Amino acid sequence: SPIYCDNRITLSYPMIRNYIRENLAKQIEELYGKPEMIAGVATGAIGIGALVADYLNVPFCYVRPEAKGHGRQNKIEGHLEPNTNVVVVEDLISTGKSSLMAVEALKEVNANVKGMVAIFSYGFNTAEENFKNANVTLNTLSNYEMLLEEAEKSKYINAEEAILLSEWRENPESWGLI
Repeated sequence: SPIYCDNRITLSYPMIRNYIRENLAKQIEELYGKPEMIAGVATGAIGIGALVADYLNVPFCYVRPEAKGHGRQNKIEGHLEPNTNVVVVEDLISTGKSSLMAVEALKEVNANVKGMVAIFSYGFNTAEENFKNANVTLNTLSNYEMLLEEAEKSKYINAEEAILLSEWRENPESWGLI
């Protein structure tokens, strides 16, 4: 991607991380009611997921891309009872494949995945199709269009660059950058 969104750095800034935590929690409650558990997708959403769970006063677990090769060899870290209503927290959505692998891992242990929230999405058609095919709802606090708008408004990019970056987002595969 020509724009790398490192959402993990937001954890270093209390005002920003609190804003994200509170707004993800609000979004979760509005969309799904109060969940019984929050699951963060490793590694990028472990921090913000734990903060959201703490804010909602519910348990937290996180899901690895694959089981650990040592110790208890868990793919899911944390205590998760079958039939628990879980909302998944992710930091960034590109194609959605790794996020949906976490959802699948939760379903394999009989968790009731209510949906997913994330800080940011590129809004790729591939991701929309992947979430639709998996029958998983996704809601985000921000997206690529908002990012470009703010970047242009703050003079980080100019209008010509914004157009070029918008064209990339429409068909990233043809640029060889996804």
